[in-house]
Amino acid sequence: MSLYSTKTMLSHAKDNKYAIGHFNLNNLEFTQAILTAAQNENAPVILGVTEKTAKNMGGYKLIVEMVVKLIEEYRLTIPVALHLDHGSSFESCKQAIDAGFSSVMIDGSHFEIEGNIEITREVVRYAKKLGVSVEAELGRISGQEDDLVVNDVDLIYAIPSECEMFVRETGVNSLAPSLGSVHGIYKGEPKLNFEHMKEISKNTGVPLVLHGGSGIPEADIKKAISCGTSKINVNTENQIAYTQAIRETLMMDKSLYDTQIYFEKGKNAIVEVVQSKIRLFGSSNVLNVQSKI
Repeated sequence: MSLYSTKTMLSHAKDNKYAIGHFNLNNLEFTQAILTAAQNENAPVILGVTEKTAKNMGGYKLIVEMVVKLIEEYRLTIPVALHLDHGSSFESCKQAIDAGFSSVMIDGSHFEIEGNIEITREVVRYAKKLGVSVEAELGRISGQEDDLVVNDVDLIYAIPSECEMFVRETGVNSLAPSLGSVHGIYKGEPKLNFEHMKEISKNTGVPLVLHGGSGIPEADIKKAISCGTSKINVNTENQIAYTQAIRETLMMDKSLYDTQIYFEKGKNAIVEVVQSKIRLFGSSNVLNVQSKI
């Protein structure tokens, strides 16, 4: 079973009013747990990898080999995409593509729009030749993810007319416009701009991506999906659940040193979170995505 294109997966999700979960893998246990949860729910899934994670885990190629091997070993029957999350440069995206990733995100949101268009267009040209899908970001989503930090005062909301022009000029397959979500833990209630979300979805015609999906109320998630959001990124909730499960296990038995025991507790906690998100996103038992990379 090969890796799937997020272009095909997200187009189907957009047309059928559900969202596909993007869950970051941070180590082997995260990967095992996410794949297990998706298979349990009979749902398509996107595995996200940041540049920092790739470096810590030995590089893009090793991650591709690990994911493909797990798909084979688990005999998975679900669509799985492997996606570079927040690629910072053309070279980083190229490395992921050459290693076998089926999807990449080029994050040029820190540039002026002209610079963002230029670097995104360059990635799209290269990716398209190899059948790899491309996500981009417009506006700046606040918070922190790995080494990426955007302060609230630097938050720039995406403008619908610019989003339309950006997609037309670059040819990206999906777009993550900054509309009020944050990376990491929310301080207070998130305030998503659903009117802009709906307008951007309609005018660009591409699936929208919601970064910072951890901690957004269920009602807002469902509304975002109805407004054209087809991919929702979750990482922080999985990290918290994993860490908390391990911490509680070690506190209950301070003589415990067998890593297999407490890693298993952490994995089980991730499975629970991922399955609950998949159900919320409406992607359980959606298996008629046919086209593969």
